[in-house]
Amino acid sequence: MSQESQQPGERKTRRAIVKLLKTDGPLGSAQLAKRLGLTAMAVRQHLYALQSEKLVTAEERPVPVGRPAKFWHLTREADRLFPEAYAELNVALINALKDTFGDEGLDRVLVSRSARQQSNYAKRIRPADPLEKKLSELARVRTEEGYMAEVRSEDGGSYLLVENHCPICAAANACQGFCATELDLFRSVLGPSVEVERVEHIVSGDRRCAYRVTPEVGRRR
Repeated sequence: MSQESQQPGERKTRRAIVKLLKTDGPLGSAQLAKRLGLTAMAVRQHLYALQSEKLVTAEERPVPVGRPAKFWHLTREADRLFPEAYAELNVALINALKDTFGDEGLDRVLVSRSARQQSNYAKRIRPADPLEKKLSELARVRTEEGYMAEVRSEDGGSYLLVENHCPICAAANACQGFCATELDLFRSVLGPSVEVERVEHIVSGDRRCAYRVTPEVGRRR
């Protein structure tokens, strides 16, 4: 976000709007106003300013009463506001590994990386812990790694592990193996008594990555 002509209060509010759209979007101006404790008019002024910087855009959706309402979401340009770890270097290294060792060599590197992650996660997520505690700690670990993760309870006893950001998105786009080993990693640390299914995927064009975690009948707690 351009900061040349912004007051500190404006910068803080616009950062808050961007974060809400990142984690909960798309949202209407009235929803944002309620979350931020501002008037809808004030929020719209901030949204129009962000729109002029090509950071947000709006789409109209039908509502039960009256004209269609505008719902705001972040653009791809807004990705630059969130950290991505050495994107260009990661992609260059992936291509170099492919050129030097082929796809099989790259797969071995990914398996080794996943094994190291699994070992590190196992120090924080204990097999004997209840599923909810495992998921809470997993989300904490992933947030520390830059994924902006959270856990939400769903009807029927399942959970949704949501990752609102991908700090290795460029690498994941260049090599789908990162996403495959990630899914295997979650299944490993959460244990054999749960099913883990990816239901949203940033690489596939979704706003976020999300994983539905369903415990076996009789093991829900």
